[in-house]
Amino acid sequence: MNSLQNNTTMQSLAERLGLSKGTISKALNDSHEISIATKTKVVEAARELRYMPNHFASGLKSRKSKTIAVIVPEIVDSFFSLAINGIETFTQKEGYHINIYISHDLISKEKEIIRTLCDGRVDGVLISVCREAGDNAHLKELMDCGIPLVFFDRVADELKAGKVMTDDFEAGYVAARHLIEQGCKKVCFLSSSLCLSILKKRMEGFIKALNEKNVIDPQKNVHQIPLDDIENLETIKLLLSNADERPDGIVISVELLTIPIYLACKELNINIPDEVKIICFSNLLYASVLSPPLSTITQPAFEIGQSAARLICNSIDRFTEIDDEKIICPSRLDIRKSSGGNDVHLLKEEGLSVF
Repeated sequence: MNSLQNNTTMQSLAERLGLSKGTISKALNDSHEISIATKTKVVEAARELRYMPNHFASGLKSRKSKTIAVIVPEIVDSFFSLAINGIETFTQKEGYHINIYISHDLISKEKEIIRTLCDGRVDGVLISVCREAGDNAHLKELMDCGIPLVFFDRVADELKAGKVMTDDFEAGYVAARHLIEQGCKKVCFLSSSLCLSILKKRMEGFIKALNEKNVIDPQKNVHQIPLDDIENLETIKLLLSNADERPDGIVISVELLTIPIYLACKELNINIPDEVKIICFSNLLYASVLSPPLSTITQPAFEIGQSAARLICNSIDRFTEIDDEKIICPSRLDIRKSSGGNDVHLLKEEGLSVF
């Protein structure tokens, strides 16, 4: 077959040869896992069909595009901005470029992005998965194509791939324990998803802290809050409007709920921290200038990005698979006035707890 086949894909090549896409990808990348006979068969078929595994001609000889895809749910959250900065700082030093894709927290969009990357246009993928629940078949397909995959922050626990994260269970525990130590009797946890792994772990740590204080049915202190700007404010106001049932301590599990909490308290004339104490999982640069300054569980976003980039660059450069390697970066408890702490400047001089 000598005519030019511009529509040849890795899938059609796999179907023609009766092999998996993963085997095709590994054979074309000269993997030691594939026999010489199979490599020869794949290379000859690819040459016959004029199959081009990489869209970037400059990378064909080395079989590398020197490009890494970074998939994030959104970039409004300061965590992801800092993490991308950490990724870019490391990859640039190693001679790699990054392409940033935004899933908008939609599983359909995430799958669409992954489909475009399965043909080998990038050397590796860094991903923080979306909030929507769904199977991970699309991610498994990417890995089967021989493309290195590393999760950062939001991970798919069931897949054996590189993972860089914080100890979210411990963070949830520390946040709740801090409010209890500040004298709170009714602490609640505000979540934006009951499916996302990191939020479930934060919730489980929160519940452990309440169990230690013999709180009856601590699960009832967990509240699902929508992320829609109007709905979340109204939901929070409803939670806080009944003075008899109102929580006196709140653990905010995601940064995007910070402003709605402050606005709701202002509209309802609820004093922070005298009537309700607040701590939030957040990397907000302006946390210390909010009124009152916001206590935070601060994740090492920049370091998480750097570690994820280092892990995937090493895999690409050494042609090695990442066998479920896990890196845990410690978070930090920054105590400020919103949770009844002292002035943040005094705390900086005394030092902040890291866990």
